[in-house]
Amino acid sequence: MWTRRTMLAGLLGLAATAAEAATKSHRSAEAATKSHKSGAAPGSQLDAVIDISHSTNVSDFALARARSNIHGVIHKASEGGDWRDPLYAKRRQAAEAAGLLWGAYHFGTHQYSGAEQARLFLEVARPGPTTLLALDLEFNEPNPSNTMKLRQAEDFVHAVVATTGRHPLIYTTAAWAEGKPMGRTQHRLGGRITEHSILAACPLWLADYRSTPQVPSAWRGKGWHFWQYAGDADDGGPRGRRARQVSGIDRCDRNLFRGDAAALRKFWTEALGNPPTKGKA
Repeated sequence: MWTRRTMLAGLLGLAATAAEAATKSHRSAEAATKSHKSGAAPGSQLDAVIDISHSTNVSDFALARARSNIHGVIHKASEGGDWRDPLYAKRRQAAEAAGLLWGAYHFGTHQYSGAEQARLFLEVARPGPTTLLALDLEFNEPNPSNTMKLRQAEDFVHAVVATTGRHPLIYTTAAWAEGKPMGRTQHRLGGRITEHSILAACPLWLADYRSTPQVPSAWRGKGWHFWQYAGDADDGGPRGRRARQVSGIDRCDRNLFRGDAAALRKFWTEALGNPPTKGKA
């Protein structure tokens, strides 16, 4: 999802404040990935969630569960207002049959309104009562002019909540959420996500490939629920290809969950119905 080059460009603008903003309670990913057993202690971080798309080769979800302790999969469902991941439905059936928690994410773009994109996403995702939903809100590096803007993202979330009664995860980085310029084109989100935005009422799925992630100010005090600590490319983080190896799956993004296996299942299946809403924007 998020590339190393894009991330480094955005992080330059935050380097001066990174030390102050880092949350002391977060352990480093190196330590966290050593304790990803299903019986992890309360307050620990569970390394058991991956995110993939049609571009990922999957041979056996059951192996991912049995050998690599993967508990949940978040799969791309749609992009913009007209693109559907051709493997989403087939992969969902196979993953759920293997006992994995299932989630769907939408890659937001600028070409269509937030409401139009939400309609397509829900049509493709076909969420059941335990389907995790997420909006991928990031700089569109291959096509900068087609990058989703803040108001579109808020409209997307409003539409999802109105239809499902549930708040999706927001996948983003601190730099993008703070409205920092990204890439050679210096594109911006179109404003900083504030604590009063409906986006801040959504659980945070944070992308940050450094040892200690930086939480955007809108989520400060709440922190992240998922931390994508390694990407699927060779330059997707300092932990190397080993951190991304999963049995039955070729190259995937790796994510920590803030809690143990029981907390993950509870959050995934129960806690996303009515998170407290701090804003209407």
